[in-house]
Amino acid sequence: MAHTATIELVPASTWETVTLEQCKQLLEQFRDIARKTGEQLAWDYAESAFPYDIVIEEDRIVLVGKNDRYHMIECRVHERAVEFVLPKQATHGDKGKANELCKFFAKRMAGKLHLFNGRVMYYYKR
Repeated sequence: MAHTATIELVPASTWETVTLEQCKQLLEQFRDIARKTGEQLAWDYAESAFPYDIVIEEDRIVLVGKNDRYHMIECRVHERAVEFVLPKQATHGDKGKANELCKFFAKRMAGKLHLFNGRVMYYYKR
């Protein structure tokens, strides 16, 4: 059974709607931050921080793992929400990385994050 984490936009969010292109830009931004961190450390941190290839499909973004520790994460975009889905074959590495990406997205959107374990985190001013 697949596990799902959801980021919802609320009235206090900085974004009004979510598009596939915006999510792709956030993923690129995450990868760029990791690359810059690696430059400061003189280490290829980007490869460890984001071990996925980005595949854009019609209605979703699929992150395909580059090594054995990572399999796949799906990012499904709805008008006022983003869903991160871990398929049945997902590894512990995928879940950890998906949690990290969810928090990054929620912080940038100032949204309400429903984690894989059912807990809720609020990234907007209440």
